[in-house]
Amino acid sequence: MMKKRSSLYFGILAVALAVIMIGATIVSASASSATISQEEIDKIVNTATDASQITSPFLEVTEKVRNSVVGVNNYTTSTSYYGYGYGYGYGQPETRESLQGTGSGVVVTPYGHVLTNYHVVEGATRVTITTGVDDQEHEATVVCYDANLDIAVLEVPGLDLPAVELGDSDQLQVGEWAIVIGNPLGESYARTVSVGVISGLNREVTDRTMDRYGRMSTITNTMIQTDAAINSGNSGGGMFNTLGQLQGIPARYANSTGSSSIFFSTGRDVDNIGLCIPINVAKPLITEALQNYNSGKTASSGTDNQSRQQRSNGQGGDLYGRPRAGISISTLSNVSAYGLPQGALIRVVEEKSPAEEAGLQVGDIIVEVDGQVISSSADFTAKVGQCGDGDTLTIKVYRDAELARQITQNALTMEGVGNGEYLEVTITLRVIDNIDS
Repeated sequence: MMKKRSSLYFGILAVALAVIMIGATIVSASASSATISQEEIDKIVNTATDASQITSPFLEVTEKVRNSVVGVNNYTTSTSYYGYGYGYGYGQPETRESLQGTGSGVVVTPYGHVLTNYHVVEGATRVTITTGVDDQEHEATVVCYDANLDIAVLEVPGLDLPAVELGDSDQLQVGEWAIVIGNPLGESYARTVSVGVISGLNREVTDRTMDRYGRMSTITNTMIQTDAAINSGNSGGGMFNTLGQLQGIPARYANSTGSSSIFFSTGRDVDNIGLCIPINVAKPLITEALQNYNSGKTASSGTDNQSRQQRSNGQGGDLYGRPRAGISISTLSNVSAYGLPQGALIRVVEEKSPAEEAGLQVGDIIVEVDGQVISSSADFTAKVGQCGDGDTLTIKVYRDAELARQITQNALTMEGVGNGEYLEVTITLRVIDNIDS
């Protein structure tokens, strides 16, 4: 009797399970064949975001300062001369301009002053800026710079962009937000915003640098460290705090694939280390730019250069009637290891010559004439060859007392040299009796 009841129980259970399975199949089939209403689709897909409800200090800072960050373009000009005779140029020079590099800058005064890195504009024959409000390049002038601090101030006439507020970088705290805005990789990524924190303060960075004249020197600067993304092209841009104040100038970066900075030439695998120049370091240079500001000044018309060029094309008389400085020079090169620049070394200064009257001395190294870098005696001779009687040149020289002593005594050992300084003199050329420089 017991066995029959058990069989009956299991039979009923089996039937019940079968009924449940059939029902589930029917329900599943019904569900799979059902459609979703357009109303349900719209509810899932057609959503909206109310931007006014999004709050962030980064949004506020970006809105406040982003258009004050500009691109900086460094153009260089190379000139080739044809038709030389005895070191004097007679032919028409062929000049070509090329874009050497790009960086970033920040508008720091309402008078069109832009703060950037010196290495962004170093060696430029022409500097322009680009903005986020138009597609034009605006001509800029480097009004002051400090190569050792790696900062420069540009002036852009008529620049109609708001100036940012300068902060006090002495009050920075490790751990506070750092907002970096600049042009990494150029205009394609203009005014990119990256965010990190202040990772460290007073980072002493010792570097071996070479100036535009080829002179090597060792400098130590104190920098701000941040983990905000800083890439090639960010140089000269801005590092802001959450008040929108400019606290630093991004200058160096490092990453796992190598670095653009010789600060990180150790070969180690480095990530998320960026270095910024404290804004307080740049304030004296900004002050100098403001003190020298003159809204009424105009750019040179180039007439003097044109007339020099015409005289150098055969309109200045014969070879013996050309104006001279009254010096004998030779090329000084491959001397950066001694702390000397390359250029035209003065070995003789003639008595009562324009050079002597201007204060040039034996042992001076001519490194620049009217803003053009002089790398050899031929460069200087060609420059003088373009001039007419009475033309004035601004000459930059490197003067080293020990080098002068060795030249004078005809005992050039290069020991103890490299402790000189750069000086500028103005010389007025005139026709004198022989055909040296």
